[in-house]
Amino acid sequence: MSLRLATFNVENLMNRFDFSGFRNELNQDRALALYDIKDEAEYRALESARTVAHTDDTRQLTALAIAATRADIICLQEIDNLEALKAFEYGYLFKMIGSGYREKYLATGNDGRGIDVAVMTRPETADGEPIQFVRMTSHAHVTFAEFGLHTPELAALGIEAHERIFRRDCLELDFRIGGRPFTLYAVHFKSMGSPRNGLTGREATMPVRMAEAAAVRRIVEDRFGKDHAANKLWAICGDMNDYRERLVIDGDAFGGGYRFTRVEEQSSCVDALLSGGFAENVVARLPEMERWTLYHTRGPQERHLCQLDYILLSRRLADTNALARPDIVRNGQPYRTLFPEGQDVPRYPRTGWDRPKASDHCPVAITLNLI
Repeated sequence: MSLRLATFNVENLMNRFDFSGFRNELNQDRALALYDIKDEAEYRALESARTVAHTDDTRQLTALAIAATRADIICLQEIDNLEALKAFEYGYLFKMIGSGYREKYLATGNDGRGIDVAVMTRPETADGEPIQFVRMTSHAHVTFAEFGLHTPELAALGIEAHERIFRRDCLELDFRIGGRPFTLYAVHFKSMGSPRNGLTGREATMPVRMAEAAAVRRIVEDRFGKDHAANKLWAICGDMNDYRERLVIDGDAFGGGYRFTRVEEQSSCVDALLSGGFAENVVARLPEMERWTLYHTRGPQERHLCQLDYILLSRRLADTNALARPDIVRNGQPYRTLFPEGQDVPRYPRTGWDRPKASDHCPVAITLNLI
């Protein structure tokens, strides 16, 4: 009995307009910045038109990328609300794959922009085994003090012990797949943000992600027991906004081409979920140059490819699927994304240099035998 599992940060699947750019230039779209806009009413009209025009192409590409995963269960990040997800599934996915993802699960988390993690499932696997929902548990309420995870580093960031750990949520869902129990943890950790106080964005926000990762491990161990978690069928999926290695890019298209140099990081929040064999990152089964799920750039002086999107398997799932390899769908990447030699793929129709695109992230999918 097999299950096709995937994760995808779809990048701002919203059903509302954001007009904050009128007063905050950091939130203003670059296209509107070209125009002399007289007042807020004019700004709102232009922003509404720009958003609607941009959204249709974007969500067609997003739907194509999701369809390409062929997932039975898919974890999604950056979902505005359940209504937005339903409208997207019916208006875009349904036209491509029919009535596939009938069941959708989401709980409101802690994100200041209102973006949440969500899960969509088919009624049955490709093998015809029923996917039965059992329960869903949100852990958005958990505090640093409750789990004993408040540190001096967090305090230095102005974060107090009574505050909530997860920037969004750790959404726990129990299923029965063909009668077998399977537990899924859907996450989206704290973003890195911009450099500040002499630190890179990654370094400045690392204490938060470290706490989030430790909290996820605690939730799994509390559920199954430290001595028994390894023998259960569970997976942790989502955008962890951190990497253990990068492909740093230099060079250009004209002076000898691009060079991709692998750089290992000394630490990562993901380490907390891998240490001691607690879970396995299945993307690490791919060759080093093929593990990336996101292209990051702040201009020619700062460019790299890295893995931010993870499917982590319990020891039992990893061992019984030792030969399984994940697929990373990159056809929805914009043309500005720099691919290592031999990896470039045909882009979906209407993909742009920077936008429209399916997302800034790539979906990750894997087929697992539930034994």
